Amino acid sequence: QVQLVESGGGLVQPGGSLRLSCAASGSIAGIGTMGWYRQAPGKQRELVATITTGDTANYADSVKDRFTISRDNAKNTVYLQMSSLRPEDTAVYYCYGFVLPTRGYFSNYWGQGTQVTVSS
Repeated sequence: QVQLVESGGGLVQPGGSLRLSCAASGSIAGIGTMGWYRQAPGKQRELVATITTGDTANYADSVKDRFTISRDNAKNTVYLQMSSLRPEDTAVYYCYGFVLPTRGYFSNYWGQGTQVTVSS
């Protein structure tokens, strides 16, 4: 069984920073691309950032130059450093990983989500 667990969300003032973490655990043989999505109230889930095993990162235009995605392959963990936060960044943030379990095939696994609220 594979689990992804996020942490690091919370309430922050506009212009502030937060760092999200997402750790994958369980019977894992390998992990490919990992990333973050977010969903604001009344809106569809949207891509925030992805990172490949070779550390190639891709960002949504709305977060470029403000957010940085990184990963620690030894810890099966992906991070999202968020800076210069804006009220429109308020959303539930979900991490995902393209995971190969020890028994089975590569599949996308999702975390349960962590709330980020940007407000004064």
